[in-house]
Amino acid sequence: MYIGADYYPEHWPHSRWEKDAMLMKKAGFNVVRLAEFTWVMLEPEEGNYKFDWLDNAIAILGKHGISVILGTPTAVMPAWLPRKYPNAMAVQNTDQPVVWGTRKNNCFTNGDYRRLSILIVEQMAEHYKDNPYVIGWQTDNEINGPWCYCHTCREEWRDWLRRKYGSLDNLNAAWGTHFWGQFYQRWDEIQAPPHEHHNPSLMLDWRRFNSWLNVRFQSEQIAVIRKKCPKHFITHNFMGFGTSMTNPYELATELDFVSWDNYPVWGKPEIKYNAACMADLTRGLKQKNFWIMEQTSGPGGWDTINRNPRPGEIRNIAFQQVAHGADAIIWFRWRTCTAGREQYWHGILGHYGTPGRRYEECKKTASDLRKISEEIKGTTIKTNTAIIYDHESRWGFETQVAYENNTMPTAIRRYYDALFRKGINVDIIPVSADLQKYKLVIAPQLLITSKSTANKLDAFVKNGGVLMADVRLSVKTETNLCHEEMLPAMLKKTFGIRIEEYEGLTPDDNLYAISGTETINGQFNAIKFVDWVIPEKAETLMKYQEWHMKEYAALTRNSYGKGTAYYLGAVVKETEFYDILVEELLRKAGIKRLISPPEGVEISIREGNGKKLLFIINHTEEEKEIAVPGDKKELISGRKVGKTICLDKYGVAVIKLS
Repeated sequence: MYIGADYYPEHWPHSRWEKDAMLMKKAGFNVVRLAEFTWVMLEPEEGNYKFDWLDNAIAILGKHGISVILGTPTAVMPAWLPRKYPNAMAVQNTDQPVVWGTRKNNCFTNGDYRRLSILIVEQMAEHYKDNPYVIGWQTDNEINGPWCYCHTCREEWRDWLRRKYGSLDNLNAAWGTHFWGQFYQRWDEIQAPPHEHHNPSLMLDWRRFNSWLNVRFQSEQIAVIRKKCPKHFITHNFMGFGTSMTNPYELATELDFVSWDNYPVWGKPEIKYNAACMADLTRGLKQKNFWIMEQTSGPGGWDTINRNPRPGEIRNIAFQQVAHGADAIIWFRWRTCTAGREQYWHGILGHYGTPGRRYEECKKTASDLRKISEEIKGTTIKTNTAIIYDHESRWGFETQVAYENNTMPTAIRRYYDALFRKGINVDIIPVSADLQKYKLVIAPQLLITSKSTANKLDAFVKNGGVLMADVRLSVKTETNLCHEEMLPAMLKKTFGIRIEEYEGLTPDDNLYAISGTETINGQFNAIKFVDWVIPEKAETLMKYQEWHMKEYAALTRNSYGKGTAYYLGAVVKETEFYDILVEELLRKAGIKRLISPPEGVEISIREGNGKKLLFIINHTEEEKEIAVPGDKKELISGRKVGKTICLDKYGVAVIKLS
């Protein structure tokens, strides 16, 4: 197992490097990431490459048994580049160039920037292809834009549309340009949208185009590294739901595995639902295990300083990610920098560079992870429960939010958090994934639904699956036009319902009471958005109580083929409702949990190669007692456990079930 830190030797005197490497070795580290922001240091002027300083740093680290991941340094271009090639800078929608001096401010269509980016990667790959300490590469850094409105981007945008649609007639039909008389008669009439309040179909394609630019940019780097360094792995550090401007599934396609940057310590201590969800999302990008390329090791912040991880929390965070499929933990950063925008983004060591509490906790965490490293080899998450994350539906909502404060991540979390509380592992998957290996699939707010997607969902239920969907299902076509069918369009038969009317409820205090039948007991409140659902073949599980809504259903269940389709026509205020709903879904799908965890305790299982490991993680600041399968070995302590185990605040345990 790889354990280490993001290291920036260029920030410190050469005389310090040996001490850093010794401290890393003492802490049990065996890997660092280097050089992702060092383009100007590797190429101080065009064509003049200087690798001697990086060679020296790698040699010192390697001498102490520490391997190196190199970042391609293209996230920050050298100042000489825009000075010589000013069009390399991105242009804002005001036609003003971005000012050089931060990061991620390049134009992805500029020929000089692309050429020079490929050259620096090519020179690095050639130089380090046989270095025994270099094991892999991270492409760029957190690829996610920017949008550029320069002349070449506008021209490439039009060329992309020509290739996609072939003719203006096809484009006009796909975009519905009869509205407001927006017919395009020439390709050069098509503009880059200056703001979100534009044709929704155009906006969806504009997002697809910009995502394609980012993917192409990475692909050019990957091609160089594959050719020069065929034995090295290639990954990229995603940001969970934060990778929003680029389609993460497309960006992940050419990578050997994906990584992500995990920073769950912000406000007051809380149960780390989001970090678990992002881990499952990351694993779902290629449906295989992942690495943590950056992870909280101290207070974060650019302008303000956030809270410090509590004692035990750094270890807690690391084990949570391993529990969800991480095969490497790399902390950000080794030492807190004394200069620049991230002076307040603290690392394992403080500004002063002396080992302290956080260093000792990382050292203990590394030691504990080593105790389970052989056992977790060949294991991953295997689950029969999945949530569909459709990135293009997310883009659709970013142009037209549909109801107040609506986001796709929020919609997913309503179900994910409830499954977390039940102790159920989840795969987060794209609509293109194979659904047949799951018993339960949840599709929150699947706005954009093609015929092939509808057929896939229909077949999943027919063949015995349990499908859960909710508001705004199947509203839009692939080009972001509204379906001309009554909702939920092609899935009416699957769900046994029809939706003739719907409405937004704004603000939050405008709500409708809903009540359950025997299946879903209780009184709850619908907020933000409601569908006026008319059951046809479906049975009603929850009803509206308002006088004008009594004939409509809020929640339905439809037996269809060998399976069952549930539809929730409301956003429900109470968290308890989603717990009850998920319990019903699990019951119907025949999914049983191994453990019923107490509040604040997370359960996850990794298995494979005949092994099955139970991870138990206490996210609270109080001791928790958990009922567990008895007479099994706990791998960190090496002791056998009885029928219960007690975990102290932020405590973790790994029990070998088989």
